[in-house]
Amino acid sequence: MLRESLCRTFTVAFLLCVACSVLVSSAAVMLRPTQNVNKELDKKRNILTAAGLYEEGIDIDATYNSVEAKVVDLSTGEYAESIDANSYDARKAAADPSMSQETSDLDRASIKRRAKNASVYLVYKRDRIDKVILPVHGMGLWSTLYGFLALDAADLSTIKGLVFYEHAETPGLGGEVDNPAWKALWKGKQAFDADGKVAISVLKGRVDPADTEVRFKVDGLSGATITSRGVHHMLHYWLSADGYGPYLDRLKEQGAG
Repeated sequence: MLRESLCRTFTVAFLLCVACSVLVSSAAVMLRPTQNVNKELDKKRNILTAAGLYEEGIDIDATYNSVEAKVVDLSTGEYAESIDANSYDARKAAADPSMSQETSDLDRASIKRRAKNASVYLVYKRDRIDKVILPVHGMGLWSTLYGFLALDAADLSTIKGLVFYEHAETPGLGGEVDNPAWKALWKGKQAFDADGKVAISVLKGRVDPADTEVRFKVDGLSGATITSRGVHHMLHYWLSADGYGPYLDRLKEQGAG
């Protein structure tokens, strides 16, 4: 009798596990389209935020109509027209040896490997490119930070915004990269000096308003030195010749704005 009862118990438990697994799997499959739509909407919102175009309550899809996605060959700075910009995923490409490459010894952003091609987003205003949005990423203290850097197309140096949409930095410390007050410090800063060298810098402390090079400097995050340094190194990598440098040079030659 005991043996029969034990067998039944295991049978019921097994059937319950199978039923729960089927329900969870079915829910995941059914919800995937909705999750993909929300993920794409969140991406558009972050791009618009970096461009200074996002406000609560706006029609994100309608506002995003002024944005054109392109894919760039990072080695040449030319557009990779054969790649569908709307479906290209640089993060997946970075994990594919045939579509990526190891970074050089100058990779202070510590990304180790990057895709050969990268997405860029052109924001138009009255049929002219107004801003260029560059996806950037690099190591902080605990995680890789993923974000968007917006440059004014008029000079491709003036920063219009910097937002991070994914990271696992410590709340209240490195997590302050999400603080609106800190993000506001970036607007109007200069990414390059007069000689075209990457000059933007995230300090360990606060910027001295009397500093003659204040336009190149941003306050560091209080209590988050390593995260602040990570943001600094990330931007220096992606704005250099190893990142978007060739692309930005090409846009300057053509007159992007």
